[in-house]
Amino acid sequence: MSNLLLVEDETRVADFIRRGLSAENYVVTHAPSGEEALEHLKAGGFNLVILDLMLPGISGQDVCRQMRSRRDQTPILMLTALDRVGGLRLGADDYLPKPFDFEELLARVEALLRRSDIQPTGADDTIWFEGVALNRSSFKTTVDGEPIELSAKERDLLRLFLVNPGKVMSRERILNSVWSAQEDPMTNIVDVYVGRLRKKLDGYGDRIQTIRGAGYRFG
Repeated sequence: MSNLLLVEDETRVADFIRRGLSAENYVVTHAPSGEEALEHLKAGGFNLVILDLMLPGISGQDVCRQMRSRRDQTPILMLTALDRVGGLRLGADDYLPKPFDFEELLARVEALLRRSDIQPTGADDTIWFEGVALNRSSFKTTVDGEPIELSAKERDLLRLFLVNPGKVMSRERILNSVWSAQEDPMTNIVDVYVGRLRKKLDGYGDRIQTIRGAGYRFG
């Protein structure tokens, strides 16, 4: 379970984000100011910081600058309606312009956590659902114990399904999570890769269900 620090002074926005991420099983600590954020960060233990740029007192820019100056490499997702490039130059890992859709926020959070998810190899690093298993360190994928070969994007797609069993995943969320929103949203690349993955999973391929008008569900 990932621990997130949400730094946002607008109460309505903070409540919206906190409720949504809590529903996705994230542990969210809210800091309404840069000062409180830095106090929380001293204790450590966060997997990701969601940082608003415009804060009273110590700004989001200053929080980001202080984190990086003391070599705190916790991933930062910066929320901004203004200077997007400046945040990245200060050391933020990604930015999301306001206003934003929650699905996109969630996809950015998942992508950053996936990129920073460096864990020791072993059984605990394997995610699975019934007969399908994927080791996040070795990339070994098996179906009923038999190894199968997947491309990098196919593995990312399978991982997204395995960590969200039973949830309907919109094409937009899949696109943002697996391709980091670099593809044209009108492309059919998601459908193409779902088709490929279904074939490679053999008898388990039909577990990837098409939910008409909504996306896909694995389970």
